[in-house]
Amino acid sequence: MEYRRLGRAGIKVSALSLGSWVTFGDQVDEDLALAVMQRAYEAGVNFFDNAEVYAEGQSEAIMGAALRRLGWPRYSYLISTKFYWGIHPGVNTRNTLNRKYLLEAMDGSLERLGLSYVDLAYCHRPDPETTIEETVFAMHDLVNRGKALYWAVSEWSAAEIRQAYEIAERHHFHKPVAEQPEYNLLHRKRVEEEYDDLYDDYGLGLTTWSPLASGVLTGKYANGVPAGSRADMPGYEWVLEILQDPAKAEAVKRLSEIAARIGCTPAQLAIAFCLDNRNVTTVITGATSLAQLEDNLGALKVHASAGQEVFAELRALTASIAG
Repeated sequence: MEYRRLGRAGIKVSALSLGSWVTFGDQVDEDLALAVMQRAYEAGVNFFDNAEVYAEGQSEAIMGAALRRLGWPRYSYLISTKFYWGIHPGVNTRNTLNRKYLLEAMDGSLERLGLSYVDLAYCHRPDPETTIEETVFAMHDLVNRGKALYWAVSEWSAAEIRQAYEIAERHHFHKPVAEQPEYNLLHRKRVEEEYDDLYDDYGLGLTTWSPLASGVLTGKYANGVPAGSRADMPGYEWVLEILQDPAKAEAVKRLSEIAARIGCTPAQLAIAFCLDNRNVTTVITGATSLAQLEDNLGALKVHASAGQEVFAELRALTASIAG
């Protein structure tokens, strides 16, 4: 396993990490979560990503139960969670980053996870109705109280991230150390263009999600929707809409051909592409089986052996169609 520094923070994160979105609580129960986490840990994965909203809190509860059964030393792994959408009804608890919600939501997440602190707490989306000053101070306070060791943001614009840094700098608050954006062959512009100045200006780390574009880049939808796949789940019909674009469908086909040429799976090659970006700290992967996890882990070897000409070919393949 390769380890990369999280922006300018002192901690190092495994280049591949394990996330629980869609899987834990929806497709993965506690026993399977434990098995997948254990194998990932054995392979050197030290970062496990979660969020309050995933499965309405059940994802955190399942991960917490698995952690208790696994009994790993707390110093040996990193846990993150994220806040914005909320899981309780109320005018101050949904789609917000207000101080009251953030401090109370953190307590709920820690209880479900069975932890006294998380290593990384994210603002899951920007909140246009709460000032960034209030949010930055609340996140700084969570770190000061020892409930999170670092804080970060997810899917914020470059301008919003810059504003958060400037506020934190002005008031000597804890600064956000990372951003968690979508990043894959079909979704590249935010990471490769919009955030470009932030890497040098602030040392922004990236914990990227959806390296397989919700499974599209595995090629498994080429002949329809497999039973039990993400696109087969209610609410995820949008996954197939990606393939309704002929240019993107052709790109997925070409990806599969290139993968076959170099002797790997399309998923491994797609993940390796994300690993090849020097600004990416960790690529968050998901798994609904041990076999899928093993395939994802194989991306490390593909990244090491594929050669820059392959990644250049992939960049050219999707340059005109990537969002």
